[in-house]
Amino acid sequence: MEVKNFSAWDYVVFAALFVISSGIGVFFAIKERKKATSREFLVGGRQMSFGPVALSLTASFMSAVTVLGAPSEVYRFGASFVLFFIAYTFVIVFTSELFLPVFYRSGITSTYEYLQLRFNKPVRYAATVIYIVQTILYTGVVVYAPALALNQVTGFDLWGSVFATGIVCTFYCTLGGLKAVVWTDAFQMVVMIVGFLTVLIQGSAQAGGFHNVLEQSTNGSRLTIFDFDVDPLRRHTFWTISVGGTFTWLGIYGVNQSTIQRCISCKTEKHAKLALYFNLLGLWIILVCAVFSGLIMYAYFKNCDPWTSGIISAPDQLMPYFVMEIFATMPGLPGLFVACAFSGTLSTVAASINALATVTFEDFVKSCFPHLSDKKSTWISKGLCVLFGMMCTSMAVAASLMGSVVQGALGGLLTGIILAFWVAIGGFIYPAPDSKTWPLPLLTDQCVPSNVTESVSPVLSSRPAIADTWYSLSYLYYSAVGCVGCIAAGVLVSIITGHQRGKDIQPVLIRPVCNLFCFWSKKYKTLCWCGVQHDRDTEQENLENSSAWKQGAESVLQNGLRRESLVHVPGYDPKDKSYNNLAFEKITHF
Repeated sequence: MEVKNFSAWDYVVFAALFVISSGIGVFFAIKERKKATSREFLVGGRQMSFGPVALSLTASFMSAVTVLGAPSEVYRFGASFVLFFIAYTFVIVFTSELFLPVFYRSGITSTYEYLQLRFNKPVRYAATVIYIVQTILYTGVVVYAPALALNQVTGFDLWGSVFATGIVCTFYCTLGGLKAVVWTDAFQMVVMIVGFLTVLIQGSAQAGGFHNVLEQSTNGSRLTIFDFDVDPLRRHTFWTISVGGTFTWLGIYGVNQSTIQRCISCKTEKHAKLALYFNLLGLWIILVCAVFSGLIMYAYFKNCDPWTSGIISAPDQLMPYFVMEIFATMPGLPGLFVACAFSGTLSTVAASINALATVTFEDFVKSCFPHLSDKKSTWISKGLCVLFGMMCTSMAVAASLMGSVVQGALGGLLTGIILAFWVAIGGFIYPAPDSKTWPLPLLTDQCVPSNVTESVSPVLSSRPAIADTWYSLSYLYYSAVGCVGCIAAGVLVSIITGHQRGKDIQPVLIRPVCNLFCFWSKKYKTLCWCGVQHDRDTEQENLENSSAWKQGAESVLQNGLRRESLVHVPGYDPKDKSYNNLAFEKITHF
């Protein structure tokens, strides 16, 4: 494959991204130097506005894997990828209306603290350890995979970009805390959109105009969006994307520490919800940009597919190769696209480092050392950021030795994990049949012959019967399998060991779904509460009068949870008709 190297201007544009990101960290380190508390460092003092938080959420979950991978998916499999807008919508609605109110009103900092309040300490610690391991592994791949793809196409220095990413993210996370992460993400989100727009404008011009792009995409079956086949083995159908995609992203948004941490940093619950809904708008914008980038690529390479012709060796190199083609005579713009891709990487890595430091401090350090001073707490939090920054960077190095990247109550928790890993690893060892995953037709008729060695398809060994069913399940259903398995096992274990009575559960820990449907009668609502006494007092009175809350939490106190963490229930502001952090502030300063 011919490598087209970056020009000096490309490196200047790319370097500017790192310099500005570091500068934001320095700014907040100086600006917030007099507010040296772990609360300020980890959750921004719980006084953030919805705007920057919304941009931060979008940037963090649209990593470079998305910037490079989503257009490639559309190029090969068609524009059905746009159906993810349905999954995104469901996810944001469920998160803002079901999960967020519980986390925000309980006043917790670590999402896994909820598991101790609702169940017990072992469940909390098990979930925290799993989250730490999974996040470090994921972050390493997020750093290494796009850096490798860009290196193989553009000649961009592989290890220089990997270590620069790790060092810069650790630097501004450690200096500025959550506020630096949020505002840097906001800046990087702007860079991502600008990068996509330059590709869309120049790419459509090179492909013969937008009308020609749509015509060529239609002729190539790329605009066949709705496929209602219910076969769960098909890679992308309406059901796998809308249903499986909802389960996949709900785990990322609904209960993910990185998401919830930034939501509870907002000054009111109303701001937190607005952040999520404006973030949905950002997700739609990035999705549309990625889909049209894939369609433009298809129109441009219609008669000479660089992947099947052997010009590039992997699908994730399509987007970088396309960018180097259309911007061949425009120095600086390839660097802008690389900055766009690495903006996704930086935002994801920074959010992961901050979230890892938070759960470790809240779930382990504070449990072992409950009386730390603010100064010591802040320094420990910063030290954890440095530690996890080094671990994530080291994981990126380890990822280079791992080969291909794999897609993708205690009894219930372990069962869900085992099922999800079983189907994912089985699908990796025994790939699904070509009939379920084969891309749409790609042509190489007008490719210029080159000295490229054609790859020979490996001879497949005998496949067990389960390989063509269970192991061939669409990757989007992996999270659904884990979720259903977790719930089923949890219910079964509860039946065997004895279930908990609803009246013994604090209402603040449960968000009744039926209450969202105002047309339901009180009789049916009460039936669906399963004994949880949501009508014992008004919700506002329950939150303002925490005596019942304290009594119901005595069993948790006996497990070692600090008393002040149980009574920091945020207050209700009648004027704004929203919950805020004023009550929490009063208790922490008591």
